[in-house]
Amino acid sequence: MKMPLACAALILAAPAVALLPDEENTIKVFKDASPSVVFVTNIAVRQNIFMDEFAVPQGAGSGFIWDKEGHIVTNFHVVNGGNAFLVTLKDHTELEAELIGVEPHKDIAVLRVRKALDKMKPIAVGISETLQVGQKAVAIGNPFGLDNTLTTGIISALGRQILGIGQVTIHDVIQTDAAINPGNSGGPLLDSDGKLIGMNTMIYSNSGSSAGVGFAVPVSFIKRIVPQLIKYGKTIQPGIGVSVLTPDQTAEILGEVRGVVVRDIAPNTPAARAGLLGLRRDERTGRLLIGDIIVGVDDMPVKNYDDLYNALDRRKVGDTVTLKTYRNGRKSSYRLELINVY
Repeated sequence: MKMPLACAALILAAPAVALLPDEENTIKVFKDASPSVVFVTNIAVRQNIFMDEFAVPQGAGSGFIWDKEGHIVTNFHVVNGGNAFLVTLKDHTELEAELIGVEPHKDIAVLRVRKALDKMKPIAVGISETLQVGQKAVAIGNPFGLDNTLTTGIISALGRQILGIGQVTIHDVIQTDAAINPGNSGGPLLDSDGKLIGMNTMIYSNSGSSAGVGFAVPVSFIKRIVPQLIKYGKTIQPGIGVSVLTPDQTAEILGEVRGVVVRDIAPNTPAARAGLLGLRRDERTGRLLIGDIIVGVDDMPVKNYDDLYNALDRRKVGDTVTLKTYRNGRKSSYRLELINVY
C-alpha cells in the first residue's frame, strides 16, 4: 500500500528530537576533545633464527596530544618494553613516534611524532586541585582497540592511593565510575568544560574489564612532570645524595625492623657533608656493617622505600628537610638541603 504524499511529507519534515542540556554538553566535549586523543601501539622488534628482524605488536593504549611540536602523553605501562611506537590520529593517520622520556613512579611517558604537525591539536589542560566528588567526568580512549570511544560518569572519590607500575604508591589519584577498560590507559579524563583533569591509568576489577571503579593520575602531576620529560628526558627528583637497598634486601637485613637502609653515599652531596654512613665491610672480620637506617623525613615516618620516595616527592629541589635516622641503636637528625639526584 502506498503512503499518502501528505503523510510522507509530514514524516520527512519531522523535527529532530530535542537534546537535553547534559547531552549537548557531552557531545560538545567529545567533538572538541576527540581530535586530541590518539591510539598508541607498542611494538617490540624481534629476531628469528636467521637474524632477520621483524616487528611484533605487544600492546596498545591511548594517549593525548600535548603541544603542536608533536609531543604525545600516555602511560608508562603502555610503552614499557617497546622498541618502536605508532601513533594513530583520529583521521587514521598513522605516524612513527620516538620515546622522549618516562616517569615510572607516576606512570607517565612522553612520545613525539615528527610528521603531520599541522594535524596536532593539543588537549585543553585544566586543573585537578579544585575537583569535587560528584562532578561530571568524561573519558575518551580506545578500549579493546575500538577508537574514539566515549564514556561518561562522575568523580567518585578524590585523594585515592594506588600502587603504580613503578612499585611506589601514587597519591591523590582520581577515582571515577566512567567506564575504563583495557586500551583506555593513557587517555584523557575530562571535566564538563572539556579540559584535562587526569589521565586514565588503572581499573579495579576481578574480570579485567570495567567494574565502575577506574583511576586517573591527576593533571597536577602531568603539568609538573611532562615539561621535565620533554626538556630533560627524565624528571627532576629531589634527594639527599644516597642510594638505598631494595625492599627485599632491606627485609633480609633488618627482619622486622622498619626503615630504609642507606647503601652508598655520593660524594659532595648533603648526605656526605652531614656524615651519613652507608654499608661497609669490617676490615678485620669482613662482616657487613650497617650504617644509617632512614626512619623519618620531617614529621613523616619512613617504614619503607615507598614512604621515603613520597616524603621527598612532596618537596622540591632547594627545600630543607629534617632526616631522621637510626644507627647502632641511636637516633639522629640531620638538616639537609634537597638536590636534584637525577
